Amino acid sequence: MLDTPQNRPALPAEIARRRTFAIISHPDAGKTTLTEKFLLFGGAIQMAGQVRAKGEARRTRSDFMAMEKDRGISVSASAMSFDFHSGDTNYRFNLVDTPGHSDFSEDTYRTLTAVDAAVMVIDGAKGVESQTQKLFEVCRMRDLPILTFCNKMDRESRDTFEIIDEIQENLAIDVTPASWPIGVGRDFVGCYDMLRDRLELMDRADRNRVADSIKIEGLDDPKLAEHVPAALLEKLREDLEMARELLPPLDLKAMHEGTLTPIWFGSAINSFGVRELMEGIAKYGPEPQIQAATPRQILPEETKVSGFVFKVQANMDPKHRDRVAFVRLASGHFERGMKMTHVRTKKPMTISNPVMFLASDRELAEEAWAGDIIGIPNHGQLRIGDTLTQGEALRVSGIPSFAPELLQSVRAGDPLKAKHLEKALMQFAEEGAAKVFKPSIGSGFVVGVVGQLQFEVLASRIELEYGLPVRFEPSQFTSARWVNGTKQAVDKFTESNKQHIAHDHDGDIVYLTRLQWDIDRVERDYPDVKLTATKEMMV
Repeated sequence: MLDTPQNRPALPAEIARRRTFAIISHPDAGKTTLTEKFLLFGGAIQMAGQVRAKGEARRTRSDFMAMEKDRGISVSASAMSFDFHSGDTNYRFNLVDTPGHSDFSEDTYRTLTAVDAAVMVIDGAKGVESQTQKLFEVCRMRDLPILTFCNKMDRESRDTFEIIDEIQENLAIDVTPASWPIGVGRDFVGCYDMLRDRLELMDRADRNRVADSIKIEGLDDPKLAEHVPAALLEKLREDLEMARELLPPLDLKAMHEGTLTPIWFGSAINSFGVRELMEGIAKYGPEPQIQAATPRQILPEETKVSGFVFKVQANMDPKHRDRVAFVRLASGHFERGMKMTHVRTKKPMTISNPVMFLASDRELAEEAWAGDIIGIPNHGQLRIGDTLTQGEALRVSGIPSFAPELLQSVRAGDPLKAKHLEKALMQFAEEGAAKVFKPSIGSGFVVGVVGQLQFEVLASRIELEYGLPVRFEPSQFTSARWVNGTKQAVDKFTESNKQHIAHDHDGDIVYLTRLQWDIDRVERDYPDVKLTATKEMMV
């Protein structure tokens, strides 16, 4: 946990109204549909384009690369900003969409360095699935507060207590119900709002309508019987009595420390429970937080602007071969045209065309505040992990790069286009989509990824964006480790192991291995050299 300075002043209102969060889930739990409904309720889009709807016109707004449109999974993380009115406050939501496929976990990890909270979506029938568990562990490492949405309650799903038990058991986190489902599957009529004693009824006829909300005076109110069938009402009363006895109440301190998660139940596709979840994010979600950095942490209320790059997306618009660096602002009030210092190169940079995103629509950002995410178009100067400040040499920490789990060689279909291939590979490496290693011996490249699907994504993008068909082939190497140590020790080591040595796109030395035995041998024969499976992307 970061140290919170004593007697901190209240955050400026513009910063305090911001909520920057990501949605995490197992593939197919309904994350993309929920994202759509957030945009719908935030007034950012007129009609939610359902994920598997037919026809070009209805492609989901947040899944936007060609391959994602083909497969119906989110592969590149996009950031979307929109306003949401709750009570007397107009909140600014910055929603960072994370890749929904298990092969993209590193990209997802980096996305989670740029948010203050996460919304965990689980499928009511399946409960906590493997990918949810992995992503949850990442949130836990970062002490991120988590709000949970149990989706698909209009389909056959598991018992509510069973779902809550599973979350508590598998994720070792306390759960407090913010709402309680009434009926399940075909009998699902709505939810009881436990935080405000209200009845929320689902309208199955109109998927894009906000649910009817009926204010009631507790569970004995006769109005309940008018809207809820007798058998369901009896079960609801029993369940709520048990829930209030067995489960903890909402405790904001525990939630913000990441030890307790409030859970809402609903059906994203029917727009049900979504608004209540959004109000929960507005009311209980954290405002922009302190950012870890060296030599000191960054407070959001500082007047000087600072921010860091957590993602680089190339070719967002194939018509202009551009690259956009996604920057999370850590402090201050940014204005277009501002001069910033690019800390890694120590060079000044005028940010003249910053953009804000609504999925693939972007508009110029005239201003932005701590907590916001802006895109900075550039030609490759900005890399993941870079920090921008108004002069001070601060470096944001905690953005890791992981050793890939699969390695393959790559060659261009046309040998004369080897130079083009190198350019494409370097671009994807800087984007963080893959690791690219140039072995000391030989002329080819070794590409490393986390999961097999990434090779398909890369091949398809290189062909689509560069017109260059490529082939990935098995490599003699199975894993890669970064080499650390004194210059003398590293020089001696690389000289004696040339056939295993490569450089990554940053020029850092990498040891390519065939077997675990190679790593054991280095540890035994070269005690002054350390091989690591992660490196911090902070230059």
